[in-house]
Amino acid sequence: MPYTPPPELAGMSLAQIAEAVAERKLPPVEQWSPDNIDDSHMRIGADGTWYHEGSAIKRPGMVRAFAGLLNREEDGSYWLVVPYQKLSIEVEDACFIATDVSETEGDLAFRLNTDELVVAGLDHPIRAAGDGDSPSLYIHVRRGCEARLNRSTYEQLARIALERGDDWTVKSGGETFSLLPT
Repeated sequence: MPYTPPPELAGMSLAQIAEAVAERKLPPVEQWSPDNIDDSHMRIGADGTWYHEGSAIKRPGMVRAFAGLLNREEDGSYWLVVPYQKLSIEVEDACFIATDVSETEGDLAFRLNTDELVVAGLDHPIRAAGDGDSPSLYIHVRRGCEARLNRSTYEQLARIALERGDDWTVKSGGETFSLLPT
């Protein structure tokens, strides 16, 4: 079955975004605790590129499939989890890259490099990291995994914040998020 990406984020209403999020059926990774543990020989680069045994995974469908199996443990380790096996995966920075943001009906919706949509709020907080010279912004996606905002998305979010005032905060899902690292 061919994959059809969601329409452009800026043209979607909040209800359409919520519907697209709900349509993404993810496996219940958090319910699985397999005894068979191994190494996947996979890595997610800081730029969001997925690698297997040193070679980039070129098929977006494969990346989307693997991304649905990601889990981050409390100790900070990352795993690909299926009912019968748990495979470690190296993550250089974040599991995902946020490639677009749109303010829709007062909320902030982000598109990820996997074409997933995430609306910032209590369950998907925005986190500022780094320092004043090299700040980074992240949004929680699921199961402890985050998306780092790419440069253009960071700039879009900064413009949204500056349109609201000079305190470098944004609001979404009833929450307020600072864009300044602490």
